[in-house]
Amino acid sequence: MTVQTMDWDLSSYFSSFNGEDMTSFKDRLKDDIAGVQQTASTLDDLNNQNLSAWESVILDFEDLITRLRHISSYIGCLTSADAHNEAYSMEEGAVSVLSAEMTKIHVDIHRALKTVSDEVFNSFTDRPLLKDTGYYLSRIKRQAQYTMSPCEEVLTADLGVNGIEAWGRLYDSISGKLEFEMTYPDGRTERLSMSRRRSLMEHSDRRIRIAAFEAGNAAWAQVESVPEAALNAIGGTRLTLNKYRGVDHFLDIALFQAGITRETLDAMFDAIYSEIDVARNILKSKAGHMNQDRLAWFDFSAPMPAKDQANVSWEEGKSLVKKAFGQSYPDLATYVQSVYDKSWIDWSPRAGKRPGAFCTGSPLSKESRVYMTYNDTMGDVLTLAHELGHAFHGHTMGSARTLARSYPMTLAESASTFGEMLLMRGLLDEPAISNELKAFILNLEISHAAVYLLDIPVRFEFEKAFYEERAEGEIVVSRLKELMVETQRRVVGDVLEDGGEDPYFWASKLHFYITGVTFYNFPYTFGFLLSRGLFSQFLKQGPTFLPKYESFLQRSGNDTVENVVAQCLGVDLTQPDFWVEAIHSLKEPHRRLEQLMPQINKTV
Repeated sequence: MTVQTMDWDLSSYFSSFNGEDMTSFKDRLKDDIAGVQQTASTLDDLNNQNLSAWESVILDFEDLITRLRHISSYIGCLTSADAHNEAYSMEEGAVSVLSAEMTKIHVDIHRALKTVSDEVFNSFTDRPLLKDTGYYLSRIKRQAQYTMSPCEEVLTADLGVNGIEAWGRLYDSISGKLEFEMTYPDGRTERLSMSRRRSLMEHSDRRIRIAAFEAGNAAWAQVESVPEAALNAIGGTRLTLNKYRGVDHFLDIALFQAGITRETLDAMFDAIYSEIDVARNILKSKAGHMNQDRLAWFDFSAPMPAKDQANVSWEEGKSLVKKAFGQSYPDLATYVQSVYDKSWIDWSPRAGKRPGAFCTGSPLSKESRVYMTYNDTMGDVLTLAHELGHAFHGHTMGSARTLARSYPMTLAESASTFGEMLLMRGLLDEPAISNELKAFILNLEISHAAVYLLDIPVRFEFEKAFYEERAEGEIVVSRLKELMVETQRRVVGDVLEDGGEDPYFWASKLHFYITGVTFYNFPYTFGFLLSRGLFSQFLKQGPTFLPKYESFLQRSGNDTVENVVAQCLGVDLTQPDFWVEAIHSLKEPHRRLEQLMPQINKTV
């Protein structure tokens, strides 16, 4: 069976795909959703007389979410690891139908809370069985102010399965199956899945980076009408729903999903743009060390020139991550070893794997799974540390109830980036480490910073511009390419070489096609800078900081981002000062790298 080609063990989800336990699980879930739907639809809006009845609905709804996320995580693992399997794809569609049915219960909960008084609402959330649901329910109450009539919301949920979500599934299918013809400098050719492209564009040989970049874009050009149609459909659907729901601005949805205010977002971007030369100078230095005047888009994550950059095998990569974590965070290293022992990672390069990396988990089993394509590079080792940071975040939440586990991306990316920094610091502290490897790691750190401070803002600014133009009508391929190039030039500045833009970045970046979350970009930069602030405190306070860090992770799903950070760490995110300080923390690794490079250049 195809499942046998996967690396991870998914048996704790179900014994097998479409086995008896999975089938009965799905049937029970379907029946229970229908039952709760029926009950919720017959209740009046929340009032003092029906508090107990609505309490039962909320508790049943929480149970349904737990089970739905369990099977959704399982199917997501299968479809990502084998995009060619039609049975998996069909099941993904079936789970979308269940999600739509769940949305109908959500519609009734919105109705129940939309006009409820604060007095009744507080009395409801103070009930013992609803402990730790107050924040979740307050978000539903707030969201309810921007909903259509229940009938219209139910229709939207039904249409979404074959509409906006279907476009997202189509993109996933196309990107997972897409291949490109790679021609190496020695003339050798190889047909590769798109998931292999990223590591090739991080190769030390610029000829290989160029070949992978050009061949990949040539492949996207052959299917460009698909992402064009998908992006227009996804964007158009969101804008239409915003209009009917009374949402003033498309960013309001992104801010709500991110759990932050516009003031906080503006403070972060004000700091990024006021200090943008920090990131641009990193790239300018990098260009000089690579004997180039400027860099192309595909050069941003390339390693510095150095000798003996050997491949890092999967076993070596796992060992590096665990050892680096263990030096300063033994509990994290212990957890990581358990992930290895239980085979919770799908890592091998295979045809049919979707591009990208992610961590998923089940609130039912309290387990995580990590998905990536490991191609024996240090960049892949960093990705492993990143995704294991996500997994540890879920682990620290322990027995927290499902309605208190839904943390936003802005906080999720903090734990993952914290994992990256632990890895890099651990490697740099190794006594026997060579100057070449030190330079390699320092370059990884600041090159990734340049991505967070330049590449991610490009995605954010492109998506903003896209929605502004999409409000006037559909956008054709030529304009999408033009808009992406214009945005890259404006944000990156003169360090970007002429013709070095990536006009198909809007097509190749799967984040633009995630239908459940809008603006799947700025939370990465948010989490990156927040984690640098966390890590600075860790370096100052040592092990005594770790309980504060774990408290921060544990509370991340049960309060606003600003409150979690202020209460656990004493930081005001609405002020640019914090963000500026985090950006300036990059100057030290940049300085260290500049000191090392003259020595490296003598030996290259």
